[in-house]
Amino acid sequence: MSANNPHLQLKASSTGSTRSELRSFGERKVMWISSRATTRRGALSERDGERIAHAASTAASISIPIVCELSTSGAKIQDGVAALHGWGVAARALAHCSGRVPILLGLTGPAVSGPALLLGLADYVIMAPDSFAFLSGPQSVMEFTGVSVTNQDLGGAPVLLNRSGVAFDVANDRRDIEESILHFLGYLPDSTDQLPTRVDSIEPVTLELDDLIPDQPTAAYDVRDLVRGIVDADSFYELRATWANQLVIGLARLDGRTIGIVANQPKIMAGTLDIPAAQKGARFVRFCDSFNIPILTLVDTPGFLPGKDVEWRGMIRHGAELAFSYAACNVPRICLITRKAYGGAYIVMDSKGIGNDITYAWPSAEIAVMGAQGAVEIIYRRAPAEERLRHQQKYEDEYLTPWIAAERGYVDNVIDPNQTRKHLMHAFDLLATKQERLRNAKHANSPL
Repeated sequence: MSANNPHLQLKASSTGSTRSELRSFGERKVMWISSRATTRRGALSERDGERIAHAASTAASISIPIVCELSTSGAKIQDGVAALHGWGVAARALAHCSGRVPILLGLTGPAVSGPALLLGLADYVIMAPDSFAFLSGPQSVMEFTGVSVTNQDLGGAPVLLNRSGVAFDVANDRRDIEESILHFLGYLPDSTDQLPTRVDSIEPVTLELDDLIPDQPTAAYDVRDLVRGIVDADSFYELRATWANQLVIGLARLDGRTIGIVANQPKIMAGTLDIPAAQKGARFVRFCDSFNIPILTLVDTPGFLPGKDVEWRGMIRHGAELAFSYAACNVPRICLITRKAYGGAYIVMDSKGIGNDITYAWPSAEIAVMGAQGAVEIIYRRAPAEERLRHQQKYEDEYLTPWIAAERGYVDNVIDPNQTRKHLMHAFDLLATKQERLRNAKHANSPL
């Protein structure tokens, strides 16, 4: 299918900043929407919004992914409120596509004002190094705050990647953007009504997983090593790697099957959960649920980040986002506890109570309300120091093990670390026929 075939273009004309067409992309068919700064610096008119909406609705009706190449200076001022209406029509159509077909976006230039919200609607965003995006520009910031900023300071690649988490990665040029989108799309089905394509299995690089957990309980390790020791070789594609990086998310293949990975990262903040980490995990879990991607959750976290500031900014509400996403998720879900699983963080990291299908634990797992030192300081706070040390050792021996949880059915099996891949492959095979449960409601009121 030729990308330049005029019979395949949808509502395209010689005027306007936006074009849309059915296109072959690798071995996939996609709806390609292009908004380039070739006319009026890419300002979107009412007709441009209608073209985007028509293309999105067509993609949803024929169940193919949407790929959008975006560069726009915002709504066309000369169109007035009509341009705003056109953008509203486009946003509504794309919102209706969300969770039905993948929405993949490459930011090749600016994305200013209302059209920048398209980045937040997309399932995947990759940007050129000189692109930027924001809702209120430097002039507005200066008028309201008195602070002088540049476009890059406000919404450049470092900001969208590291601080806001809007972008997933940065590419070198337009060709690199297309290759990255194609690579990401390779893990996905065309729509929510299909399963991701299963490929040939590739054995991972040999890694002695039973040597991965340090003997010192406060020592760190890189959870990416664990992931690479489990999944097919060279298949792990980490997403949003530089935002909230105490939580690692990404797509991988296990025995040729696409799976989603959610993992605490002990190297960063000991794997504690804060607001960005909860948001990062919640959005990814919902993405996997939308496109029938099984989820593997790797748990090693001492809890939620304590502090007045994080509580004032809504840690309760955002922590509930992660719990809600897992609880509402219907794809096969396996949880593996490698070391610490304490308190509320244990619950929201896809515990048995929140509804996972299978829970595994390594012998090094510590499943408890809190760590030994904190528990002893509460229960035996008036005891002499020597006695508190004895109680701490007793607490570690009796409670910080996976065996009590296993006896009560909260852990299905305590496994040898070096046998993890084999257990996971077998478990995902068993869960392949899991059926979705639909709730009797228009929708849930998630704690956004």
